[in-house]
Amino acid sequence: MNAIFSLLRTDGANHARLVAGPLLIVMVLAMMVLPLPPFALDLFFTFNIALAIMVLLVAMFTTKPLDFAAFPSVLLFATLLRLSLNIASTRVILLHGNTGSDAAGRVIEAFGHFLVGGNYTVGIIVFIILVIINFMVITKGAGRIAEVGARFTLDAMPGKQMAIDADLNAGLIGEEEARRRRREVGEEAEFYGSMDGASKFVRGDAVAGLLIMAITIIGGLLVGLLQHGMSLSDAGRTYTLLTIGDGLVSQIPALVISTAAGVIVSRVATDQDIGGQMASQLFSNPTVMYITAAVLGLIGIIPNMPHVAFLTLAASVAGVGYLIQQRQERAAAAEQELAAAEAAPAPTTAATEATWDDVALVDPLGLEVGYRLIPLVDNAQQGDLLQRIRSLRKKFAQDVGFLPPVVHIRDNLELKPNEYRILLSGVEVGRGEAMPGQWLAIDPGGVIDPVEGTPTTDPAFGLPAVWIQEENRDRAQMAGYTVVDPSTVAATHLNHLMHRHSAELLGRQEVQQLLDRIATEAPKLVEDFVPKTVSLTTLQKVLQGLLQEDVPIRDMRTIIDVLAEHVPRMSANGGTVEPAELVALVRQALGRAITQALFPGQGEMRVIGLDVNLERVLLQAVNAGGALEPGLADTLLQQADAAVQAQEQAGDPPVLMVQPPLRASLARFLRLHLPHLAVLSSAEIPDDRTIRVTAMIGGNAA
Repeated sequence: MNAIFSLLRTDGANHARLVAGPLLIVMVLAMMVLPLPPFALDLFFTFNIALAIMVLLVAMFTTKPLDFAAFPSVLLFATLLRLSLNIASTRVILLHGNTGSDAAGRVIEAFGHFLVGGNYTVGIIVFIILVIINFMVITKGAGRIAEVGARFTLDAMPGKQMAIDADLNAGLIGEEEARRRRREVGEEAEFYGSMDGASKFVRGDAVAGLLIMAITIIGGLLVGLLQHGMSLSDAGRTYTLLTIGDGLVSQIPALVISTAAGVIVSRVATDQDIGGQMASQLFSNPTVMYITAAVLGLIGIIPNMPHVAFLTLAASVAGVGYLIQQRQERAAAAEQELAAAEAAPAPTTAATEATWDDVALVDPLGLEVGYRLIPLVDNAQQGDLLQRIRSLRKKFAQDVGFLPPVVHIRDNLELKPNEYRILLSGVEVGRGEAMPGQWLAIDPGGVIDPVEGTPTTDPAFGLPAVWIQEENRDRAQMAGYTVVDPSTVAATHLNHLMHRHSAELLGRQEVQQLLDRIATEAPKLVEDFVPKTVSLTTLQKVLQGLLQEDVPIRDMRTIIDVLAEHVPRMSANGGTVEPAELVALVRQALGRAITQALFPGQGEMRVIGLDVNLERVLLQAVNAGGALEPGLADTLLQQADAAVQAQEQAGDPPVLMVQPPLRASLARFLRLHLPHLAVLSSAEIPDDRTIRVTAMIGGNAA
């Protein structure tokens, strides 16, 4: 029975939400067509005021514009409701206005007599002032902000999409989170576009209010004079006060909803509502409060000024400033005590005999952070860096083909407060800074409007960047920056270094675990492979050789098949098994995957080639086992650099194609100076791919 009642309650709530919209439309149409009694008008006018207050409060308590994505539709229905009420009340005023001031209901009577004192001249002036404020100030400003916001949001969409794709490729977010972010970017653009058009409703409502008031006053005078035989003064007073009450009871909610529209489009998206933003930013600096109090005090002591009002307010502002200063001093003292407690040495105890437990093994992969970055790795303080590291380790395993070591994180008081460093086998391989509470705006090269901030460099890729405050985040994205939070900065840097040093992360333990993983699915494949066919050390060197050249080792079946075929033949001939030769053979077997990663699809491969004369000289040097002449090496590097730049400008990947005997030596030589240049041998390219040489190295090098 409880389940049935719960289902009925759920269905009832769903049906109520479904009929709410059509019921509102029917109500609006009924007010336009059917005559309403004064009591019904009172109810509808009261509902209109309550709706306006609710909309304003919801706008005040939202933390970002999309939290109130239905606002443009609400604005349209609220405007339509006010206009239909104007039609209904105008009908009642013209039909029954001669019966007295309460002919159109108590609400219109109260607004026409109590608010303006029964003086229709004052009422007309107040009504016109309200319309001017609504039309010329609030609605015009909100419409302009919505227009600019819509344009900037559309301009910033490509940059936001690139940032989402970058986080997805780095393993910082999953597919579901990426889809949610893309959907949010699209909804944001649609929202600002809708707000740009919805602001026109409010402007039209203000104009319609003026016209309705003028038409109702003129119509009321004609009805009173010609149909009811009233004098000009009585008709003017009666119908004008009723019309003014009608206009005020409509325009005050319109002003409230216009203010809500301004709040929605003018706020900066943070994790605080508009009230929290105002309180935290207006009352955050005690110096501002002291200066304001001093200015008010100076004005208050001027002769003939209202001393009590100015001096009382000056004392109140100074008191608020003192309370803010005391609170900030207590917070600073607590932070210093925490830092001192962390820096204090541990209490000493009596010396004990050394054991093997005192031997600290070096972590394969480590991350050390300054004390201000501790919240980033503390789950109790909503730090998300640990979760990001787990995600990028999973992404690394999926892309590269083995599970990297666990990242051991610890604090290091010898580092600067905002500094971190990344260690590989206890040796530093990277260092950077992260500013908690700020955002890193990275310039990818297409920034149109630089933002103010602390200049720095992206630690992962060396791009120019600036640390900016939270309130400048949206502006930076609109200007073309890629904006990331401190956790993403550290995680991206770690991910970049993990890929760069993947060969060093693959130890004997990881190779054995990789073989054990393969044995669970294909036990016959590895049953006699290690150590009978290939030693674990040789296999490790082959896999490391592939990783050094950015070749994933996901296809372990092909790698094992190649080694199982060629290693016994090499050993049978009495020669030594060289890992470099095995790497070349494995690369040829993985040629389709290597080529597909560099040139996706089945299109034409646009590559860099070697001049025939230079190729002959390099082959002679490789066969003789000697090094290149310094002049030839410099010329080769210069021309290779020029060819890489030409490829990148043409939008083609920098790939050099050479003969198989040259590939390994040339790849080692060029990797030191041009790490982004991939070197392929002609034997690694599938027969069904078309090749076009778009740049040439060595026209005069030989």
